[in-house]
Amino acid sequence: MSVVEVGAEHRDGGADEPGWDVDPDDESGAAVVATVGRQIKAWREAAGMRAGEFGAAIGYGENLVYKVEGGRRIPRPEFLDKADEVLGAGGRIAMMKGDVAVARYPKKVRDLARLEAKAVEMLLYSNHNMHGLLQTPEYAWALFEMRRPAYSEDDVERVLAARMSRQSVFGRSPAPALSFIQEEVTLRRPVGGAMVLRRQLQHLLEVGHLRNVDIQVMPTGREEHAGMDGGIEVLKFEDGAAVGRSDGAFVGRPVSDPKQLRLLELRYGMIRAQALTPRESLAFIEDVLGET
Repeated sequence: MSVVEVGAEHRDGGADEPGWDVDPDDESGAAVVATVGRQIKAWREAAGMRAGEFGAAIGYGENLVYKVEGGRRIPRPEFLDKADEVLGAGGRIAMMKGDVAVARYPKKVRDLARLEAKAVEMLLYSNHNMHGLLQTPEYAWALFEMRRPAYSEDDVERVLAARMSRQSVFGRSPAPALSFIQEEVTLRRPVGGAMVLRRQLQHLLEVGHLRNVDIQVMPTGREEHAGMDGGIEVLKFEDGAAVGRSDGAFVGRPVSDPKQLRLLELRYGMIRAQALTPRESLAFIEDVLGET
């Protein structure tokens, strides 16, 4: 079943289901959702419609209408489109989809996306699966589906949309310099099945030919490996500042201290030197694709 089909199946599950729960710890996101809810309520009351009547007109239950208006539920884009049409808002409700789209993503993902949007260089080493910026929707969906404890279908759709939104970094101008190092095992593990893996490998080849992107593969057979402590991410910014994180350093917390960053960059540089070159890596990925 495709990602699109999963979303459609869930929307048909019940009149009060469409939408996402508001994270009570996300103050900025909750404020956006509350503001949108108040505006929808004001438009509804100005139109002289009761909540149940309005819900029936847009195809949703009265309970969901109250949740959205009360800022307790994040409305889906189609809810806002239908509300705009029924209430004759002339696009004023539909235009809030952009604000709501940001609020629906978990705060930590929004924070990461903001950093990635500002970075001029990224150094990214992944050892268990494809880095999130490289994942196809089907591959990412398969990863989220296998998570334990399990995500709800709502959660899967939400985090999937958040991950895909971060890939807008590839369309930035000027383009950032992106360096990815992937363990060989991540190219061979059939996450989502053989066809999903094939499409993922094809996507790697497409991205790897971008002028601002280097993808390198760390062969499993390497005796010397500086990345045994886990994944590494270092983001550098135009003003010379940087932030980094590693699973095996500084308790996995983000760091910006120059001394700590030098350690992460040293490790990354060693992994980079031990891995296949970008050209060799693309040829290696093509070989794995041919075997899949």
